[in-house]
Amino acid sequence: MSRKRKGISVNGWLNIDKPQGITSNQVIGRVRRALNAQKLGHAGTLDPLATGILPIALGEATKTIQFVQDHDKIYHFTITWGEARNTDDREGKVTATSAGRPTAADLTTLLPRFIGDIEQVPPQFSAIKVDGERAYALARAGEEVELAPRVVSVYDLRLLKVTMDTAEFELECGKGTYVRSIARDMGQILGCFGHVSALRRLAVGQFSEKNAISLDEFEKMMQSPNPDCYLLPVETVLDDIPALALTDSEISRIKQGQTIKLLSRQDIGRLDIAGIDETTDLILAIGHDKPLALLTRKGVELQPMRVFNL
Repeated sequence: MSRKRKGISVNGWLNIDKPQGITSNQVIGRVRRALNAQKLGHAGTLDPLATGILPIALGEATKTIQFVQDHDKIYHFTITWGEARNTDDREGKVTATSAGRPTAADLTTLLPRFIGDIEQVPPQFSAIKVDGERAYALARAGEEVELAPRVVSVYDLRLLKVTMDTAEFELECGKGTYVRSIARDMGQILGCFGHVSALRRLAVGQFSEKNAISLDEFEKMMQSPNPDCYLLPVETVLDDIPALALTDSEISRIKQGQTIKLLSRQDIGRLDIAGIDETTDLILAIGHDKPLALLTRKGVELQPMRVFNL
């Protein structure tokens, strides 16, 4: 007999504006306590130093986390010049210093080297696994960590403000881009060293500051008569996937993990209306006006990949 999961079933997305000084997992813990939720997870870790957008999936929404992690992100960050640190941010130990400082002209000339598909080495204090261990765990134990360079996509990097010791930037990037690596590499190229001293995530895909709620405000809202008003629906992160309404018999088959075949002229017409063609490999199945499943397409067969219990 399976053990009953503690808490209540809550399904949907929360867009939390993470405060500085706590980890993403600590945010999860506070949300869990406030909601007494059975199951939850976050889409993209923010370091304690960082603030900003932290999408949190609840219940059945946890099955869609990967679709948020793959989305583009926007950051506002500050680099402080003159010090290299072992974590590549202000929380680490100083490993080198320099009296040199870049000018606005120096930075403007440098920016194009950090835009496009660029190669970067992740920070030693990162969550990347090395022989089964997290790089940050090895680094904290004093071990030298060699991480392979990776290609990441930077769509835009803008210089916003320059002072004697700092520079502020806004970055739009793809999955896996490390802001700390950009700061470190800029400092090395300029010969003055640098590290991230402030970092704020402005957006993750469709999650932005416009629809975010601070952690403190969220906890206060839990005392309101209608606490569900803060929740975004499970399908929030699936709006770029074509949706197909299923018949009752098709719904029954998908719920049982079975495939369905669309062969008739009427079925082809349904696919056309939904904007689904032979190039479509992922479909959001709708059952009784609710998300039912994510389906993969192989020819005329639609196979359930994720089934939602809503």
